[in-house]
Amino acid sequence: MTYKINGTPFLIEPQSGRWTPRSALGITGDGHPVYPAVREFEITWSALSPAQFYQLQTFFDGVASTGTAVVDLPEYAKSTYAFKSYSGCVLSEPEVGQYFTENYMDARMMVSNIR
Repeated sequence: MTYKINGTPFLIEPQSGRWTPRSALGITGDGHPVYPAVREFEITWSALSPAQFYQLQTFFDGVASTGTAVVDLPEYAKSTYAFKSYSGCVLSEPEVGQYFTENYMDARMMVSNIR
């Protein structure tokens, strides 16, 4: 399987992806941390062509103001590496660094509201 948004695979596989650490919202009276129910996943690419970046921007534009997405990601905390479709996800606008030889460098996209 592979990374997908709303059933569409990326034009180029991400260089890396990671589940980001959750910050504790507070501490219970007996000292246990309280974490949010949702998680975030960061997807990164070292370089993207304009067409590849356009695909990411189109994914974001398609759900930015009206809804959520189904995103296929590596399943969190399982004994084997497998992808799972997470529904109700929110996409952040893709971020990029500098241009280099007509490519976008250091691109990243955050997927949040993952249950």
